[in-house]
Amino acid sequence: MNRIRAPRILIVGPNWVGDMVMAQSLLITLKQRRPDCSIDVLSPAWTLPVAEHMPEVSKAIEIPLRRGEFGLAKRFRLARKLARESYDQAILLPNSIQSALTPFLAGIPRRTGYLGEQRWGLLNDVRHLDKSVLRQTVQRFVALAEDRRDALPPPCPEPRLIVAAAEIGRVLEKFGLTNGHAKVLGLCPGAEYGPAKRWPARYFAALATEKMERGWAVWLFGSGNDRQICDEVNQAAGGRCRSFAGLISLSEALALLSLTDHVVSNDSGLMHVAAALGRRIVALYGSSDPEFTPPLTRKARIISLGLPCSPCFRRECPLGHFRCMNDIEPARVSTLIDET
Repeated sequence: MNRIRAPRILIVGPNWVGDMVMAQSLLITLKQRRPDCSIDVLSPAWTLPVAEHMPEVSKAIEIPLRRGEFGLAKRFRLARKLARESYDQAILLPNSIQSALTPFLAGIPRRTGYLGEQRWGLLNDVRHLDKSVLRQTVQRFVALAEDRRDALPPPCPEPRLIVAAAEIGRVLEKFGLTNGHAKVLGLCPGAEYGPAKRWPARYFAALATEKMERGWAVWLFGSGNDRQICDEVNQAAGGRCRSFAGLISLSEALALLSLTDHVVSNDSGLMHVAAALGRRIVALYGSSDPEFTPPLTRKARIISLGLPCSPCFRRECPLGHFRCMNDIEPARVSTLIDET
């Protein structure tokens, strides 16, 4: 009697850290449907560490391209490598032509994704996105695992990233930290998209000061691009915070965020990472929409003032007053932390 081979699936991952976190809901759904399936994730180097902390992933494969690089020759070489893996299906989360090219060149027999940039031919399991039904990014990802006849929107499992104890120990030793008894507040003051998504630095500093006076430790997180705003927060808080912005890798950020008791964050990739690590979160939304990309955890508290001008999805406040963030007082955030 011939055994049916377990399906091998390649996920072409997103280009943003937060989207990669949300992609785990798709992976969990695939595993629920076929526990024996093998899932590999293909993604850029800057999002790969997120995939490496997903227990559903058998192998994380780096796309050897820089941001914005088309790199046709590199894509041909990558396709030859992927062809040897004998994947049964590729599920494409980005909507770009280039994301569909490599699975096509690799000869993966079933290539699933939304039509996107007119990808006829590159995809052969084409889905048409109804944004009125699939309002959230995570729903759009998970729907790619569904049969065309299934009811939408689909249920979306909460992401759950796993950080090994040994990895946490190495990071604590590297930065001379102790996993002591003081509560730790993680602050994520940055947001790659622009200033309109950022709660004012002086508010983060006021919150940090209030918590440190009550015995908390405060850690600041962000990329190299967030280093200036994190330094501004730390300076306004008397230099008593520990800033890791631009000093740690994404994997190290996962390890340290997993040790926090609460996280306060703008709508950013690190907010989604903290959510998937099971942290208690206060998520601050200004120019973006919490209905579209909410933190996927029941431990989150969302503050969004719902002003008539928001969400505007602009990089800077088009009206100049920035009330969607300026009107969120630090005391309100502190109270939410104390209540959870």
